[in-house]
Amino acid sequence: MKESFWGIFVVMLGIVSIVFIYFFQTVTNTDEQNYLLLKEITEAAMLDAVDLASYKKTGTVRIDREKFVENFLRRFAESVTLGNTYVIKIYDVNESPPKVSLQISTKLQSNVTSQIMDFNITNRLDAILETPY
Repeated sequence: MKESFWGIFVVMLGIVSIVFIYFFQTVTNTDEQNYLLLKEITEAAMLDAVDLASYKKTGTVRIDREKFVENFLRRFAESVTLGNTYVIKIYDVNESPPKVSLQISTKLQSNVTSQIMDFNITNRLDAILETPY
C-alpha cells in the first residue's frame, strides 16, 4: 500500500511539472518571437525606407517616415501569430540620421488551472541604421 502511494505521488509530480514547463515555455516563446520579429522587421523596414534620391543628391542617408511605418506594419502583420493581440507603439522616427523607437505589447492568456491568467509581454527597441562608408 505504501509503494502505491509513492507511485501515485511520482505520477502526479510528473503531471504538475509538465504543466509548468508547458506554461513557461509558452510565455518564453512568445517573448522571444516578439523580440526577434521586432529586430528583424525594423531593420528590413528601415532599409526599404531609405530615400535613394536624397542619397544620390547629397550623399546623406535618410529614411522616409511614412514608408518606414507602412513597411513595418505590413511586414509585422505578415509574420505574427494570429492567436495573439498586439499593440504597436511607434515613439520616434528620425529621418536623418535614421533612428526609430518602437514598442510591441502582447497580451497572452493562459489557463493552467481553472483561473485565466493574463500576461502583458512588452518588447522595446531603439534602432539606428548604420551604413559603411
